[in-house]
Amino acid sequence: MSHFDEAREHIAGGVNSPVRAFAGVGGEPVFFKSAKGAWVETEDGRRLIDYVGSWGPMILGHSDSDVINAVVETARRGLSFGAPCVLETQIAKKIRELMPSIERVRMVSSGTEATMSAIRLARGHTGRDKIIKFEGCYHGHSDSLLIKAGSGALTLGVPSSPGVPSELAAHTITLPFNDTDAVRAAFDALGEQIACVIVEPIAGNMNMVLPEAGFHETLRDACTRAGALLIFDEVMTGFRVAKGGAQSLYDIRPDLTTLGKIVGGGMPAAAFGGRADIMSSIAPDGPVYQAGTLSGNPVAMAAGLATLEKIDAPDFYARLSDRTQQLVDGLAAAASDVNIPLAVSNAGGMFGFVFSDEPQVRRFDQVAAANIERFKAFFHGMLDADVYLAPSAFEAGFVSIAHGDDEIEQTLAAASKVLASL
Repeated sequence: MSHFDEAREHIAGGVNSPVRAFAGVGGEPVFFKSAKGAWVETEDGRRLIDYVGSWGPMILGHSDSDVINAVVETARRGLSFGAPCVLETQIAKKIRELMPSIERVRMVSSGTEATMSAIRLARGHTGRDKIIKFEGCYHGHSDSLLIKAGSGALTLGVPSSPGVPSELAAHTITLPFNDTDAVRAAFDALGEQIACVIVEPIAGNMNMVLPEAGFHETLRDACTRAGALLIFDEVMTGFRVAKGGAQSLYDIRPDLTTLGKIVGGGMPAAAFGGRADIMSSIAPDGPVYQAGTLSGNPVAMAAGLATLEKIDAPDFYARLSDRTQQLVDGLAAAASDVNIPLAVSNAGGMFGFVFSDEPQVRRFDQVAAANIERFKAFFHGMLDADVYLAPSAFEAGFVSIAHGDDEIEQTLAAASKVLASL
């Protein structure tokens, strides 16, 4: 019996998060038992170069010694207190230092919890119900966000999962990413009813899609004029694409920001924060309720703080960006050599590639129209060559500071052979 077969006897679907099941690529998922630096080791003893990095958090590479030491030292003093600890304040100060738009922060345990809480706060602070999200952007699995667009730009939202009430979906407006005209039309029609706009400033859940010039400026202006709040979901991009997140790359100051992944250093931790006057609406200072028994868990705070302190090195992001650029340039060149259309994108330690005839992919429909079967074949070819990529054509990839020239060169050599075979 395989590890996956055994897991399916005890775990719903055999996995504790759907993308791990390899449904997007076929075959059975790989089970890991250890990881160090840029490499993971499977239960059957294979060593793979890892470009998933626990879906983003492992920016320092796996099992960084400083992070592990901080976790072990903290764990020896206790795993959880259910009471304040100084580590919570220390990481909050560090987050504020790195992201000046965050004047006050609240720690939580997952990205879904962060976005769910930020939207509740936006609704409570503004006294409005409607929210705007964008097609192809994923903000966790809370009810308000598992919504797809109706048949027209401003029609009622439609639940994309059973269990989401249609009455709740009616308050969510889903627009095309990078469509400034759709944003303006929505605010012209419903501006006084809109509590917030939530957006991945760089979309990482429809592969990796960069914003077009002026898109975020349009969001900022529309929200300011209508009295709505702009929420940047930087669960993925926060500290991944730049020290100050995507908001520092595009010089946009959101009202609220959600963080996850890197902020926990590989442990279950996330955060939301923003303007002090908005954050004062959250309990216990204000009437908007939010709580979490394990929020601010000391072990997670220690891992996150150790990670944030190391990424604050002066040349960290220059080195990380150079390695990511080397990877995507090599992938593009290898595809070009065999006349396979491939659109690539990257920022900081985050990258994407889409088997598309479009030279630049900027919308969800372009990603959806790409050659998914070619991606599946490429994924399995790379896995056979000991390179582990995200098992979905709709996910971004991640490079860590532990990926060196040897890992990049080995990856590109494998990619050249696999692409030539497609």
